Amino acid sequence: MRWENLTDSDHARAADPALFGADAVTTRTFDTPEFRGITFHEVRARSILNRVPGASRMPFEWTVNPYRGCSHACVYCFARKTHSYLDLDTGLGFDSQIVVKVNAPELLRRQLASHRWQGEHVAMGTNVDCYQRAEGRYRLMPGIIAALTERANPFSVLTKGTLILRDLDLLTRAARVTDVGISVSVGSTDPELWRTVEPGTPAPERRLEVVRTLGEHGIGCGVLMAPVIPFLGDEPAQLRATVRAIAAAGATSVTPLVLHLRPGAREWFMAWLARHHPYLVRRYERLYAEGAYAPKWYQRRITRQVHDLAQEYGIGPTRAGMPRRIAEPAPPEPAQLAATEPVQLSLL
Repeated sequence: MRWENLTDSDHARAADPALFGADAVTTRTFDTPEFRGITFHEVRARSILNRVPGASRMPFEWTVNPYRGCSHACVYCFARKTHSYLDLDTGLGFDSQIVVKVNAPELLRRQLASHRWQGEHVAMGTNVDCYQRAEGRYRLMPGIIAALTERANPFSVLTKGTLILRDLDLLTRAARVTDVGISVSVGSTDPELWRTVEPGTPAPERRLEVVRTLGEHGIGCGVLMAPVIPFLGDEPAQLRATVRAIAAAGATSVTPLVLHLRPGAREWFMAWLARHHPYLVRRYERLYAEGAYAPKWYQRRITRQVHDLAQEYGIGPTRAGMPRRIAEPAPPEPAQLAATEPVQLSLL
């Protein structure tokens, strides 16, 4: 495996400076049901704040990714290509060979303290899920959230994992001092579709419970309705059922995102499609003939349908992951202010 070529950007080329060498890797397996068949490669990274390439469509500039590979095993995951930078398989290898940056919290704390860091927004969960199954064992996110909170650094988290509720107290504390945006990804509430395309994830209804719980604790949570899968999850009745469930969970927003098939993900998804829905292969080849993204007309159609349904069900503005602050305490009364006025202390 080409560990020496892993760089500080998940989009970087193999020739860039390495984050760590092969001697910094410890490989482990755990004989417990939830980790059976998964291999963990523990590494000590040299950098954890990743700058997003300028050509990216992402609305943020910096990310933190404590893991590579993801046991969610989503057949469409666009991050599969990143495993090829390590000479790891982008199919089953991506699902079962997980790279863990065990020093992520301490490294982030050090980088945030640098005079060069300007306190920009940090996005997490945008490459692979930071609350995937491995996080239950390695517990990297509490330290990461604490580091960001100490600097009042704004951040956002996108997840399909219910494990985020473990860190509810930390998120609540962070939201008191900075902007915290949380989004949960739920592309469809169709149980059969979920079981086949996202076999390692919690069920959609469990993810929507996360949305509800966060809202009950004063942290507004948006839903990224992604991906909407053409010809399998885009029927009007399916879209309606999903938006209705999202609204019932109290989501602050819903943002649809049509399936896109980048190199690495495209080959894996199309092989899956040929096995499970061979009659759709030609339709997909035509729909994605121009590249990774579905045609604009199709994207607009889905967006319009979801926005109309969101309005019907009373969901707020359709912006992903709108940050919500915990309500500030009421200002003290004048008498309280007088009692707590700072006093100059004498040296003697």
